[in-house]
Amino acid sequence: MISRTAVVVGGLAATAALTLSACTGGGAEGSASFPEDDITFIVQAAAGGGSDLSSRALAEQMEKELGVSIMVENRPGASGSTAMQYVAEQDPDGYTIGFSPVEISMLGHQNFDVDPTNYDFLGQIMLAPGVLSVPADSPYKTLDDFVQAAKQKELSVANAGAGSIWEATAFGLAQEAGAKLASVPFDGGAPAITAAVGGQVDAAVAGAGETMSAYKEGQLRPLAVFHNERHPDMPDVPTAAEAGYDLEFGGWGGVYAPAGLPEDVHTTLENAVKKAAESESFVDTISKPGNLPVYKSAEEFTKFVNSEHERFGQILGAQ
Repeated sequence: MISRTAVVVGGLAATAALTLSACTGGGAEGSASFPEDDITFIVQAAAGGGSDLSSRALAEQMEKELGVSIMVENRPGASGSTAMQYVAEQDPDGYTIGFSPVEISMLGHQNFDVDPTNYDFLGQIMLAPGVLSVPADSPYKTLDDFVQAAKQKELSVANAGAGSIWEATAFGLAQEAGAKLASVPFDGGAPAITAAVGGQVDAAVAGAGETMSAYKEGQLRPLAVFHNERHPDMPDVPTAAEAGYDLEFGGWGGVYAPAGLPEDVHTTLENAVKKAAESESFVDTISKPGNLPVYKSAEEFTKFVNSEHERFGQILGAQ
């Protein structure tokens, strides 16, 4: 470590100081050499899931950009808040970053100590659009069929768990359409899909990737995709907006760090996230299970997270 205190004596010392300034980038920040050590990438979910897959694929590409190892560390628990609180408590030096799921904009409205202001957001990297599906033999052929029936009687909708993005999706649809929908929480999107396939519930809301297999095997009939355009792997499934319900819900994800990163560290990480998220390898990896590669810059993603935080406050506060 080179000391920042120097006694300049004569021309040689002055020349040495100038040389040192050029090597370190000069100025007061002094972190132009970032990163010098390995980086830890915190994931709020267990290994093997969508968040973990996206994080590991991104970390692999970021390593190529940054020239250091990025160690993925899974810290599941408490609806993801365990990892989010851990990241918020770390030094904002760039050596701890994490996968930022949609729940980071939701948990603060559900009595968890999670607030977007505690983080620096570095960029969005993916999106798993929500899909409402019914069993293949369901009498409901369209989203409007389903909604009209739910205005007359309560229909059950399976989701990935209490407080999850997919439960919030059903809440949002019920509010928008004036429908009666009963939440049936499961431990993840896959079990919710299984319940719908087995006819245990009237419908299920899950991510496109979780829905894809049952859809392709003819076990489920997707009624709508909660995205601004049809899913490329489900071209025959209309968007909710096409059915008259202007709703968008998705399991988006990005990268974040503790609030207060030095400007140059922030820029270095943001650039690495961008290059990694737009790399062919990353795009191919996350697209296979049905996720969509969606990139937003740090500034765009920060605005988006804040707007989502406000939106979910209205949706969840009404429950």
